[in-house]
Amino acid sequence: MARTAAISRKTGETNIQLSYNIDGEGISEIDSGVPFMNHMLDLFTKHGQFNLTVQANGDIEVDDHHTTEDIGICLGLALKEALGDKKGIKRYGNSFVPMDETLAQVVVDLSNRPHLEFRAEFPSSKVGTFDTELVHEFLWKFALEARINLHVILHYGQNTHHMIEAIFKALARALDEATTIDPRVKGIPSTKGML
Repeated sequence: MARTAAISRKTGETNIQLSYNIDGEGISEIDSGVPFMNHMLDLFTKHGQFNLTVQANGDIEVDDHHTTEDIGICLGLALKEALGDKKGIKRYGNSFVPMDETLAQVVVDLSNRPHLEFRAEFPSSKVGTFDTELVHEFLWKFALEARINLHVILHYGQNTHHMIEAIFKALARALDEATTIDPRVKGIPSTKGML
């Protein structure tokens, strides 16, 4: 059974169409209107071996906040839908990713208990025109709507672009691990019998 989802979300601030395939080939078609998010979502897709398409129109003449936040919401909803009943998945994922002087770690539990633990501080408030505080906003809305436990730990680094890129790559790799079907797992990976 294909683990895919398509999400449409239209508000007074954004209009987003997103499709997501957990078991993809690293293929992305991203047009968010926010160039830095295009870059992050493209590498997220590649390093997670997902397929992802995003078409977003938002009020970027105001700033990138609403568009970035709403893409996080849509991606979270898509992950939750695509996972279905979660039978046979590994559930947990952990990834360390270095990028030059930076080391980032992301740990996930596809637990149906949404939480974001964000241990990262960036030396710059902007990368290009992108407000770096929106990384937290995106990840929090993603974790909330996907109903996952997401821990982001930036161990060290100096270059803000490298730091954020390492986080997105680590997120992709941790999710790839957690969503993998493990033939040893029979049914739901929880002693409660449900996630």
